[in-house]
Amino acid sequence: MSSTSAARPPLSSFWHDLPREGKLLISTVVFQSIGTGLVLPFMVVYLHEVRGIPLEAVGLLLALQAGVGIVLVAPAGALIDRIGPRRVYASSLVALLLADVVLALATTTGQAAFALVLMGYGFGIVWPASSALIGNLIPTEQRQRYFGINFTLLNLGIGLGGIVGGRFVDVTRPGTFVTVYLLDALSYVPALVILLGPLRRARDRVERPVDAGSESVSYLALLRDPRLRALLLLVGVAALVSYPQLNAGMPAFARAVGQVSTEGLGYAFAANTVVIVLLQLFVLQRIEGRRRTRVTVVMAFTWMVGWSLLGATSLVPGTVTATVLLCACAGVFGLGETMLQPTSAAMVNDLAPDHLRGRYNALSSLMFSVAFVVGPVVASLLIGRDLGLVYIAFLVGGCALLAVIALVVERRLPPHVNGVREVKEVPAASPATAGGAISG
Repeated sequence: MSSTSAARPPLSSFWHDLPREGKLLISTVVFQSIGTGLVLPFMVVYLHEVRGIPLEAVGLLLALQAGVGIVLVAPAGALIDRIGPRRVYASSLVALLLADVVLALATTTGQAAFALVLMGYGFGIVWPASSALIGNLIPTEQRQRYFGINFTLLNLGIGLGGIVGGRFVDVTRPGTFVTVYLLDALSYVPALVILLGPLRRARDRVERPVDAGSESVSYLALLRDPRLRALLLLVGVAALVSYPQLNAGMPAFARAVGQVSTEGLGYAFAANTVVIVLLQLFVLQRIEGRRRTRVTVVMAFTWMVGWSLLGATSLVPGTVTATVLLCACAGVFGLGETMLQPTSAAMVNDLAPDHLRGRYNALSSLMFSVAFVVGPVVASLLIGRDLGLVYIAFLVGGCALLAVIALVVERRLPPHVNGVREVKEVPAASPATAGGAISG
């Protein structure tokens, strides 16, 4: 056996080779994410400026949503393994649909809190449930591409929704916000119909193997596996220096230190989306068959460049150059994202035994949830105390640490988890057999 990678099939074969269940599942992504994009940038604006909830209370409500997700993700992982990811995924979509309806009609802090508890449940378990379902339905050799293309469609939809929402909502017309939240609720219906209809007989719950024993598997038992611990460390550090910083740290630094306008921030997020949509398929083809840990190293160095560009805005504050540097930062970060999404989710699902896929994805999701709590706190403390350059050093140093961890993790992961397919080498013909056919 050789550790060489198999020939890379063309991307054009993805849809043709995809199982029917996978086609149905991915067909709803853009529609659903357009709904998300309609409301994603406007939660604080809606609760504070439209519904009159004090800004401090809005912060607590958002923390409540994150806290509910963190508390529920571990039991949700066990539930996924017990009853199957399809039902849990469907329940998360129902919760998100109801949360949008309640939020659209909410006029008090208590009503908004109830909506955000539902939203915390929905967003807290939708990722491990959907990832586990993908892992069950999509063959190993297609998972990396599936996660990458799913991410492209997600960003395309959010970008389109954000553009439409930004042009439509108006704080002087509360009905515009009610409309976009109800449209977001409607966007979950197609996926729900598919989960409860065509996919109701799909391979969902995986029975425990006979040799796995009958005892319940605890998270503590799973964490005794050094391969899983190493992979979760990799995911955790990647999460800490990625999305929380893009969503909270980057805007805070750009406004406080780089003195970039809110319009400039909009351009930066648009640049991030455009890069992902344009380059994801190109990157997918280039990383196919490569060691995922090596791709992570490249990703880490890409993010180092991106966060350095963010730091450079402090050299030319309040100028057009600062805005250009910020857009470049967001674009370069987007390039790194095209490497993160296909590799991290695929590694988790390839390492997970079929009957424990829910728990493995829950642990991975927990790393991101914790990062979304810790990351903005670190950013706000450092930037708020005029330690902007220390914040940039934290990000660049975190990316360097991520590259080192990736190389260490590489030695622990089985080849197939790291994206390397084992293929047989055909032996060269010997003089004795040169005249005859070589049997496989």
